[in-house]
Amino acid sequence: MNKTSNNKRIEDLSSKFIKMFGGNTDNLRFFAAPGRVNLIGEHIDYCGGFVFPAALTLDNIIAIRATNDRKLKLAATDLEGINVADLDNIEAARSLKWGTYQAGIAKELMKMGYNFTGAEMLMDGIIPYGSGLSSSASIELVTAVALAALAGDTDINKPEKLIQFALAGQRAENNFCDVNCGIMDQFASAMGKKDNAILLNCGTLEYQYVPLNLKDCVLVLANTCKKHALGTSKYNERRSEVDKGLEILQKASNTSKPNLCDYTKEDFEKYGSSITDPIIYNRVKHVIFENERVKEAVNILKSGDLEAFGKILCTANESIRDLYEVTGFELDTMYNEAMKIDGCIGARMTGAGFGGCTVNIVKKDCVDKFISEVGTNYENITSIKPQFYVCEIGDGAREIQL
Repeated sequence: MNKTSNNKRIEDLSSKFIKMFGGNTDNLRFFAAPGRVNLIGEHIDYCGGFVFPAALTLDNIIAIRATNDRKLKLAATDLEGINVADLDNIEAARSLKWGTYQAGIAKELMKMGYNFTGAEMLMDGIIPYGSGLSSSASIELVTAVALAALAGDTDINKPEKLIQFALAGQRAENNFCDVNCGIMDQFASAMGKKDNAILLNCGTLEYQYVPLNLKDCVLVLANTCKKHALGTSKYNERRSEVDKGLEILQKASNTSKPNLCDYTKEDFEKYGSSITDPIIYNRVKHVIFENERVKEAVNILKSGDLEAFGKILCTANESIRDLYEVTGFELDTMYNEAMKIDGCIGARMTGAGFGGCTVNIVKKDCVDKFISEVGTNYENITSIKPQFYVCEIGDGAREIQL
């Protein structure tokens, strides 16, 4: 998003804030955190694997003003009304129809020692809900940096502090929102860097930025517009399945490696036969081989071989579809139609699955054709009108300086 349109968005948000909460803009502050696209490395962050996400310029922005009443008054520009979380009875906020992510973060920050007395918060989001682009992590991170700043923290832009906020976001989602997610989404939203992807070891949190040089191609996100809901999907079921697989490999190999991705393809070939349940076997095979694909894909990208990079994305999609089984009719249709288009050199689903988006590498001169033909064919097959976004890679969570 360019500076002019961003400024207009802030002006509109300010006006809506004053209309909703009253007063003036004297003490109003603005914060942003992005959604993310994961290029490769799906459903392995909670297995201690390598992932390769990038922050998007699609983000959530909040206008926030401190109060003294120990209440978080939570509102969004696309929702009716104001939801309230009581900082002195934060557990009650679990029942909120909207605002549990913010309340969960507030609880985690208070446990970390932050002292804030209350706030009025209005959020404006341009990340489609349920799209697989981590709108939830964005909400968690934008709330974290905003509340920490209101509590007097002047170091919210430092990497070590942003990583703490990312971990707080993961804990909030695990413990307050009952989604057993890994760290990738929150880390990418916190630590995003313009025009770079992040190679992240989810087991150690070691990371490196990798310039995302796609030459004559761009990233196109294709939203199936079938929303997923992680808490009610089979996300937690998959987590349970790979945990069982880890236990079996630990016993078979007589090792105590803490993460499934600590095991190699060679380990799987040696001990995989001990997994007699074919479903668990497939889940484990996906995780271990996907972890190896991430490292290979990053090296390929660094070498500049986009065609090979596209092919490995397709291989990853086949694995997440056939072995991990988290795609479904809509995502499979979107992928199949994308790969029919000349100029699309690679595609795969991104996010938790069961709906959401595919990420596609498309030649710049084929983008219009891609969007038109894939969109028409997908709608004809599914009766759902999709949405497309030509991606720009942006920065992570931050205060917006006016």
